[in-house]
Amino acid sequence: MFLVWPALKGFYMSLHNWDPFVPSESEFIGLDNYIELFNDPVFWDAMKGTIYFVALSVPLLVIVGLGLALGVNKNVKGKRVLRAIYFSPYILTVAVVTLIWSEVYSESYGLINHYLGYVMSDPPGWLTSTELAMPALAFMTVWWLVGFNFVIFLAARQSVPERLYEAARLDGASTWRAFKDVTLPQMRNSILFVVIIQFILQFQVFAQPFVLTTGGPRGSTDTLVYYLYRSAFSQHQYGYGAAIGYVLVMILVLIAIINFKVIGTND
Repeated sequence: MFLVWPALKGFYMSLHNWDPFVPSESEFIGLDNYIELFNDPVFWDAMKGTIYFVALSVPLLVIVGLGLALGVNKNVKGKRVLRAIYFSPYILTVAVVTLIWSEVYSESYGLINHYLGYVMSDPPGWLTSTELAMPALAFMTVWWLVGFNFVIFLAARQSVPERLYEAARLDGASTWRAFKDVTLPQMRNSILFVVIIQFILQFQVFAQPFVLTTGGPRGSTDTLVYYLYRSAFSQHQYGYGAAIGYVLVMILVLIAIINFKVIGTND
């Protein structure tokens, strides 16, 4: 009831020119919100921005998380401390994370530009450049969330039986061959889980552009959920916002199906 009713209600709203204060007087307009949406250039710009953010962040979240897990799984000194360090950013709230990185990215006194100032006469504005703003948000997101993937991958790696690696070594397998033929197949389900979760989470990116850049500069960090928020709560187009939400849901379902087909084919 708590899942199905809000979902049905949202779809019902998307078919209306919705008045949240007097719902009974909302005008039924059928698919007009969806038709307007697909002819809305701002929607398509937000879609491109979201895809760009996902393309930047998801591969790094998976690869860096997997690399950290495999590295810490070895017998290295201080691995317990490293595990705590890698996971610690994940426990921070988005408000704290954006506050930290607004200082790091600051054009005038930020940590990055402080060191770049030794080799560059005019360091870039990370959050004021249309080319750099979205990569800056993606990098910040990887720093913040990679700890979750790290924990999942570490648990998955530790569940792989060591006898498989011993058998691989007896067969003369190199480190790369053991990784390709033992580690990856044994961790396939965990990798599939992380990839799907990250696609879903990053497609819903909202707080980072909302707090750090407000979609700018010149719309370069606009995303679907941020556009949904503006449509519903700034422009008071609640039915239109609900339509954006349903398009987003359909995209996420499609991505999940594709991931299952591509990664889970041999399961």
